[in-house]
Amino acid sequence: MKKTFSILSIFTILIFNCLTINSCGSTEDTVSCFPNSPINVTLNLNLPAYNNLNQVGGWIYVNEQQSGTRGLIVVRASNTTFKVYDRNAPHICPESNTTLEVKDNISVVCPKDNATWILITGQPTSGASVPPKTYPYNFDGNSKVLNIYY
Repeated sequence: MKKTFSILSIFTILIFNCLTINSCGSTEDTVSCFPNSPINVTLNLNLPAYNNLNQVGGWIYVNEQQSGTRGLIVVRASNTTFKVYDRNAPHICPESNTTLEVKDNISVVCPKDNATWILITGQPTSGASVPPKTYPYNFDGNSKVLNIYY
């Protein structure tokens, strides 16, 4: 009985390890090859460069230092909320043509395979089953300062 239990335990561990090592898998709703990079950006929405973020549906690209490997897309989703997307496509490994772009002010598109997401919600609409990677933020409505971090 003891020997059967040990063999069964070893077999179970081996199967689990094989599945973990060999699968492409996902981490935080992205492919396993998704790059991790520190995010630390402060945007003062009183400045003209960020004026688009003062109305719902407005968006900007952020390509400052510490804004990820390819930058961010910041969207005003409502009067009090934002969406902050990484520009790396979440569903395929990074290549030269996998930087997400905003199209027609309503969708986010991956140029490589034309996968699309709704700009304001991040909901996939075609070609991908995961939303773009998002980052947390703090927004002070009085000073109109948006801090994005990871």
